[in-house]
Amino acid sequence: MAIIKLTPAFKDYIWGGTRLRDDFGKQCSFDKVAESWELSCHKDGPSVVATGEDAGLTLREYIEKHGKQVLGTACERFGDFPILIKLIDAKDNLSVQVHPDNEYAQRVEGEFGKTEMWYVVDCDEGAELLYGFKHQISKEEFAERIANNTLLEVTNNVPVHKGDVFFIEAGTLHAIGKGILIAEIQQNSNTTYRIYDYGRVGKDGKPRELHVEKAKDVTVLAPAKQYPETPVERFEGYTSKLMASCEYFTTYVLDIEDKAELEADGSSFADLLILEGEGTVTGGDSVSFVKGDSIFITAGTGKFTVSGRCRAVLTRIDEKQ
Repeated sequence: MAIIKLTPAFKDYIWGGTRLRDDFGKQCSFDKVAESWELSCHKDGPSVVATGEDAGLTLREYIEKHGKQVLGTACERFGDFPILIKLIDAKDNLSVQVHPDNEYAQRVEGEFGKTEMWYVVDCDEGAELLYGFKHQISKEEFAERIANNTLLEVTNNVPVHKGDVFFIEAGTLHAIGKGILIAEIQQNSNTTYRIYDYGRVGKDGKPRELHVEKAKDVTVLAPAKQYPETPVERFEGYTSKLMASCEYFTTYVLDIEDKAELEADGSSFADLLILEGEGTVTGGDSVSFVKGDSIFITAGTGKFTVSGRCRAVLTRIDEKQ
């Protein structure tokens, strides 16, 4: 069993900024670094093993070499690697969009749907995001407002602050607003249906594609479901707060003051995304980390220790709920 550091894949979408390079040390030649795909087996941007004897393999190749037991028994119910973890730097507004559920996505797109959660790593003063509707509307009103560009009159804009958490179930209308840096944990999918894009054009000078008819099929025309607030738990050397737990992922934010004794048992791998600080992960293997690093701990590694002073997002897969 192993502890490995991963190198992300990058995306240079037009709304991106430079904070992932400037503040998080990402090595990327793009002018704009909109997203870093920190834990990914997706064909559109796989992460790569950066340490150990398997350095240079994609994460998918690593799993194929060592067997699916490195993912744990909780992942056996999924046909493919279940999640994708990103850092997202929204210098400008993202499009108003929606993601389908598994049934629709697998039937129409041939991949998973997308339920996701956002952790606000940082944001500008006054930043907002779009999260569902102010109130329930009809399909007819939805179609009419898309056609006459009045959709934003009935969407729910939410002021955001560092540390805020948003759970976005498949079908929830949403958009990250400008000036927000987010850690996103999501199903392993790249299917997005844009509904409104502020009239922007892509690199080819043409308006970016919209997916209005598909969006009409899958959008839940109601306020977003709120994930219940959970308390901070204190342990020796660190605190832990559950951010979201669902069929696809369970995610915590850890504030480590000295060290945290954790475990990756046989049921699931663990992934650490380092948002602040530096330190070392040890458990047989030893890997040092700094702000922006992503550490993958294979299932069955057993107890491991995160030493240092840092903030990290810990993600695992729980047995089916």
